[in-house]
This record gives sequence, C-alpha cells and structure tokens, in this order.
Amino acid sequence: MVLKTFGGSLAITAAGLLLAFWYGGAVGLAVVAVLAVLEISLSFDNAVVNAGVLGRMNRKWQRLFLTVGILVAVVGMRLLFPVVVVCLTAKLSPAEAYHLAMAGGDIHAPGTYAFVLHEAHPAIAAFGGVFLLMLFLNYIFEERELTWLSWLERPLARIGRLKQISVVVAAGALLLTADFLAPAGKPVSVLVSGALGLIAYLLVSGLSELFEPDGERGTRPMAVAGKAAFTLFVYLEVMDASFSFDGVVGAFAITSDPVVIAIGLGIGAAYIRALTVFLVRNGTLNEYAYLEHGAQWAIGALAVLLLCTIRYDVPEIVTGLVGVGFIGTALLSSVVRNRRLSRTRPAADLGAPRLTSAH
Repeated sequence: MVLKTFGGSLAITAAGLLLAFWYGGAVGLAVVAVLAVLEISLSFDNAVVNAGVLGRMNRKWQRLFLTVGILVAVVGMRLLFPVVVVCLTAKLSPAEAYHLAMAGGDIHAPGTYAFVLHEAHPAIAAFGGVFLLMLFLNYIFEERELTWLSWLERPLARIGRLKQISVVVAAGALLLTADFLAPAGKPVSVLVSGALGLIAYLLVSGLSELFEPDGERGTRPMAVAGKAAFTLFVYLEVMDASFSFDGVVGAFAITSDPVVIAIGLGIGAAYIRALTVFLVRNGTLNEYAYLEHGAQWAIGALAVLLLCTIRYDVPEIVTGLVGVGFIGTALLSSVVRNRRLSRTRPAADLGAPRLTSAH
C-alpha cells in the first residue's frame, strides 16, 4: 500500500533531484531539497483536509488527483502562476516575464522578478487568506455530533444556525484587513482580491452541492463521480492553490530562480497528494476522530497568519509549527479517545468502524 501510493512521488523526487543537479549543480540540488522539505512540513494540514474531500470521490477521480492534479499543482501553481502574476503586475508579456525570471535578482531590488512578485503579495495573500478562512468558518459553524474543543465548537455551531454567518465574518475580516493591514496605496487591491477569494469559494462550494445526488445532499457521499466529482476536483485544486500562495512567494526568500522553486515545491506537492490518498485509503480520518478537527483549526490559524503577512513578516517556521501543533494535539486527543473507547466497548466491537458518524 505504501509503495503503491508513494511510488509516483518517489519517482518524481528522483527525477526532480537529477534535474536540479543538471540545472544548478550541487547548490541547486541542495536548495531543491530544502524547498521540498519546507513544502511538506508546511502542508500536512492541507493533506488532512484534502483527504476529507477526496474520500467522497471514487477511485478514478482519486487517480486523476494524483496524475492530472499534480500537473496542475506543479506546472500551474508552482511555475506558471508566478509568471502570470508578474505579467499582470508589471504589465509585461509572458516572454518578458520569463526573461526577467531567468535574470534572477534580489527580492529587495526593484524591477527584479522576485521583487515584483513580492510586491503582489498583499493581493495574493488576501485571496488565499479569505478562501481558507471561508473553508474554516463553514466547518466550525456546522453542527456535528462529535466535537474536539467542545467548549468552543458547540457555541460556534449554535451561532452557525444564522444563515450566511460565515460570509458575514469573512467579509468583516476582509474589511478590517484592508483598513488596518493593507500597505499604503493597496487597500483597494486587497479588497478586490479578498472579494474574489470569497466569490471563488462560494462558487466552487455551491457547484459541489448542486451536483451532489439529491438523495445524498447534506451528507458526505463516499464515492461520487461525474459532475459532482469534477466540482470536488476543482475545489481541491483551488484549495491547494490557496495553501500554496504564501509558500510560492515565500520561497523567493530562499532563491529567486523560478525553475528551482518549481522543482522543489513540486516534489513537496507530490508527497502531499500521495499522503492525501494514503489517508483516504487507510481510513485514517475515521480511525483518529479529531484529526480533521485539528487540521481545520490549523487552516483557520493559517488564514489569519496569511492575512497578517499583508503587513507583517511572519516566518514560515511559525506557520509550520502552528499547523503541526494543532494536528499533533488533535492526533494525541484521538489516541486518548480510542483507548478510552477500547476499555468501554465489547471486544467484538473493537474492529468495527467507529467514527463514521463524525462525518
């Protein structure tokens, strides 16, 4: 199971490291390895949340997530997206943006590729931050049988009975961000980008619900196909993009070479996708009941941190530790819960699925 799931990621790693060595020598190889490890460590919460969505697809769409999806993640988000941002921000043609990218340059040197992308960070962070905030709010405002931080989650679920409360909170957070965190001359850019992030979430989430079979609407189907699976696939790709925005921009603090960044972050993205499938096929989210809760709280923290990076420099180690902290604590809580249940359940029930009602 492990080799079958991660075999493609191992192959991508080998090819990526060879390409990095051919392209940049020992230095390029070392930087790619650092970027890959950084992407994996910062995106574990992404894998857990992705698994909750991917578990609703059949095997065909899960395979597409590992094949077509990885091409979108690596070529689209890690390589082409920064070029498109530079084209739009600096009003350059794709060819000019490519030549500017290959010319390198320091992130603090005006006119360089890294500098232009860094200047676009407030708008990028606003889009990704609001999208992830909506993801977190819609989860935390939903009433569910099983809660982790019950003292907080149950009151929030009661507040969630107010229709569209998540949109109200996200819009309020966006207004505060544009007012207090946006750099001089960029409040409008932050507002527009954040609004686009909100629209993107509502559109993709709404399409996902629209194409669910009538008998399964409001539940969590485990093997959808067709239009429903396609909209979930698009939802996963947009969610991955929101997770990767800050990482792509932040990678320029390590290197300004877009090829090295694409290879390093692409290797990390391949492992995150494989880990997502591994979690689904092993039933890990069912076995460890609070894992998804911890990932969602990590996403909420990441959304807030991403919005804060519009004005302040937040070290990526802080982002990584926050995510690992939430997920690690949730995993430990799940283990304690499982041990408690094993002492109270009849021996014959121990092998039965225990946590499907949590979903």
